Amino acid sequence: MSLRVVEICAGGGGQALGLEQAGWEHVAVTDNDPDACATLRHNRPDWKVIEGDIRQLDGRQFAGADLLAGGVPCPPFSVASQQLGADDERNLFPQAIRLVGEIMPRAVLLENVRGLAEPKFSSYVQWISDELWKLGYAPSWKLINAYWYGVPQLRPRYVMIAFYRSAMIDFHWKFDYQPSTTAGLAIYDLMKARGWPGAATWAL
Repeated sequence: MSLRVVEICAGGGGQALGLEQAGWEHVAVTDNDPDACATLRHNRPDWKVIEGDIRQLDGRQFAGADLLAGGVPCPPFSVASQQLGADDERNLFPQAIRLVGEIMPRAVLLENVRGLAEPKFSSYVQWISDELWKLGYAPSWKLINAYWYGVPQLRPRYVMIAFYRSAMIDFHWKFDYQPSTTAGLAIYDLMKARGWPGAATWAL
């Protein structure tokens, strides 16, 4: 039996692809960006792609899905923005929590920029954890970097995984570090296929 996931704020499908490769079946993917949704539809025409604001999404239609996943907007917590946190209208953590309550999945996976891990947001992170606890989930937070897993990008993310409290005792973060390559080597074949004369040099 496949494990079913609902993914919010999916963008062009980077995390969705990873979940798919891990064996998850997407019940639905959502995003409010038309280009991102067009990308999702083009690459996965069999997926249910919902274009629009998740504030308008009724999670009850997906009740019982195994996982709610997503990378809610980062600007409220990003150092590249004003870090307005909960006061930023783009902050969708409350909506994600609402959807958890409507779907009641077996697990929750949410990620954001490392700015969320800063001390200035510790009380907000605690609020998120408390709200999930009220719904019956035990959350765990960890700052990880995609570079540790062979991705040719320095991409630190603050990741939260939550299970029902009775199941969380069996969860442990696993760090299986893999050597990373450079961006040039990762896309060398693509550049070479286009006949770019500088491809070999750029891949060094």
